[in-house]
Amino acid sequence: MAEADTSTQTTADEQPAWPGWAIATAICIRFYSRLPVPRLPGEGDLHGVPDFRLVPRALPLAALVIALPAALVALAAGLAGLSGLVTGALVLTTLALSTGAFHEDGLADSADGLFGGHTPERRLEIMKDSRIGSYGAMALGLSLLLRAGLIAMILDRAGPWGAAAAVLAAAPWSRAEGLFLLATQPPARSIGAAAAVGQPSVATARIALGLSLILAAGLCLAAHLPLTGLLLGFALAHGAAAVLARLAQRLIGGQTGDILGAAQQLAEIAISLGLALASGWMGR
Repeated sequence: MAEADTSTQTTADEQPAWPGWAIATAICIRFYSRLPVPRLPGEGDLHGVPDFRLVPRALPLAALVIALPAALVALAAGLAGLSGLVTGALVLTTLALSTGAFHEDGLADSADGLFGGHTPERRLEIMKDSRIGSYGAMALGLSLLLRAGLIAMILDRAGPWGAAAAVLAAAPWSRAEGLFLLATQPPARSIGAAAAVGQPSVATARIALGLSLILAAGLCLAAHLPLTGLLLGFALAHGAAAVLARLAQRLIGGQTGDILGAAQQLAEIAISLGLALASGWMGR
């Protein structure tokens, strides 16, 4: 991820103002995606570095908006009778177009850096390099394969509406897992995107996780997806993020924007896995 100027940030002893749910959601959509969002009344500089100390509590709402085009593609492809693998590929293509492969880039850079260097400094240097290495290519390929395959399984077992709901349900929690790492882990470098946006409080991260749970549960109930699968997926996602956090702490001294992106990808896979497994149990 590109380095960001921290000069626009407020000092640590200043209390950030809550901009309201609409503006906070718009800020998160702009930061996490390429989707166009018009200026809302009361907003400041649209191109400034956002203050993420409070804003991310609205991240689950933004995540639903970001994932909505992909969910509609899943629904349309499923209703049209396309195969599960083709549907999964179309869904991932739509997600990548919506986000600019924001999280996929973080996963690839994290894999290259964490496993391709021998010192913390060298690992961080590799993670800043825009070129992709063998570890990054392997991680990215496996992520795409697993995500497409799991969407195909959910489509086969729960139908088009279930697949669309699964895409939406995974979006808020997977991004909130990255937010939780941002709130609980120190930055590995003093400059960069993760350091520039500010560190949210643990309470803010927990609000995002709680709202994610409520939204995802509502979607699963509406689409008749098993809540046991959702809870299993959330548990797997939290475990995967915890392992990644420990690995990053040991190898580079904390989190970076790339680590947060990798956490989102691992969490999305875990949630889809939980939903796919539970959908299969219901069909027996």
